[in-house]
Amino acid sequence: MIRTIPHFVKGKAVDGSSGRFADVFDPATGEVQAKVALASKAEVDAAIAVAAAAFPAWAQTPPLQRARVMFRFKSLVEANLDKLAAIVTSEHGKVLSDAKGSCIRGLEVVEFACGIPHLLKGEFSENVGTNVDSWAIRQPIGVCAGITPFNFPAMVPMWMFPVALACGNSFVLKPSERDPSAALLMADLLKQAGLPDGVFNVINGDKEAVDAILHSPDVAAVSFVGSTPIAEYIYHTGAAHNKRVQALGGAKNHMVVMPDADMDQATDAVMGAAYGSAGERCMAVSVAVAVGKAADQLIEKLMPRIRSLKVGPGTDPDSEMGPLVTKQHLDKVTGYVDLGVKEGAKLLVDGRGLKLQGYEKGFFLGGCLFDEVTPAMRIYKEEIFGPVLSVVRVADYNSAVKLVNDHEYGNGTAIFTRDGDAAREFSSRIKVGMVGINVPIPVPMAFHSFGGWKRSLFGDHHMHGSEGVRFYTKLKTVTARWPTGIRAGAEFVMPTMR
Repeated sequence: MIRTIPHFVKGKAVDGSSGRFADVFDPATGEVQAKVALASKAEVDAAIAVAAAAFPAWAQTPPLQRARVMFRFKSLVEANLDKLAAIVTSEHGKVLSDAKGSCIRGLEVVEFACGIPHLLKGEFSENVGTNVDSWAIRQPIGVCAGITPFNFPAMVPMWMFPVALACGNSFVLKPSERDPSAALLMADLLKQAGLPDGVFNVINGDKEAVDAILHSPDVAAVSFVGSTPIAEYIYHTGAAHNKRVQALGGAKNHMVVMPDADMDQATDAVMGAAYGSAGERCMAVSVAVAVGKAADQLIEKLMPRIRSLKVGPGTDPDSEMGPLVTKQHLDKVTGYVDLGVKEGAKLLVDGRGLKLQGYEKGFFLGGCLFDEVTPAMRIYKEEIFGPVLSVVRVADYNSAVKLVNDHEYGNGTAIFTRDGDAAREFSSRIKVGMVGINVPIPVPMAFHSFGGWKRSLFGDHHMHGSEGVRFYTKLKTVTARWPTGIRAGAEFVMPTMR
């Protein structure tokens, strides 16, 4: 019998009541392994009401106590790391090492949130006027919601809720219906860590659940990661309903390879960045911009490496790349490869039609490599979100910079070079939110903030780090003057004991 995946509300699993369900596949076999309940508007509203009721007491909980919950949650995730990674692999398909690595990157944000007492410290000015003092404090904003994508079902939620909770907010998470189980395990671990019931809730669903969140007057802020069309919809709809919104959209990340680059290093970098997680990353390198003579050298080294990629089920420790998440997504990515051929790009390595013995119905696609791609082609303009790398040849450095800056997306980029002057100029001049110098996937550490420019981000705040704290809190400034009066007598206890 196929299991049913529930919601998690007020500290316990709750069966869906809408009568609607979605299939959750094993991407390696193509078989349905579970069905997930899809929430109705009424179910979403009920979960939000629970979070709203839990908010006042949690907001009044001292930050140090909230931090201790985060510390316990961190320990529990570490103890269950293999289990969490196995869940990610079983529903998403990525190889176990990648799944585990993504969970660890999420844990780094939890570690950051453990320092919330320091992060919430305000500013104080003495004597802004005669005997008048002024100070600023940051306070939680209320019920926050997270709407997260299928490609990182543990990491991306952990980019959101640890900071939101540590700041004193309650939270409703709407994970992707394609791989929802990781969110439920994290909800259970938060409960074990001592988080009060109702402060964190998981509601599974599709567009009906998303719209219910966006229209709810009780939701103060929405965080989203996904495609640009949906990010734009989330931003405009949420803002129209007076919500604070950070909506991270799509990407077309360019890696510029200069002629003076260490070509072995650049090849290793682009292999991992383009084909890791089967290209299902918003920070994947999908365009290699080869400058001058770098093009032939790079392609010569790439082709045998791509052809020898070990593609297999994520549970196989020898696999370097797993399947795509669903048959629908496999068809979409394969369609882009077909389109690239029609557009006139030169397909040097063709991963279509890959069938693995014992996994014939799995959603597998081998690595694909296009050469002679031009900016006019759709395979260059649009986000493919699969193991497809396009090589664009340019004559010089300035042409490479113009190519990157002219693209509508501005999530991440990288340059590989031995020239410090070129690297410094690139990092200053490029119109992209996250830049790597001889680093192919420049995802910032948790104590910095993650986010792109242009149509890769809608909203004013990047995710996690100090920007995350600002997003999940509101600023209050207090100005005070006290009349001279009777001073209290001596006290002999610690102030925190009173």
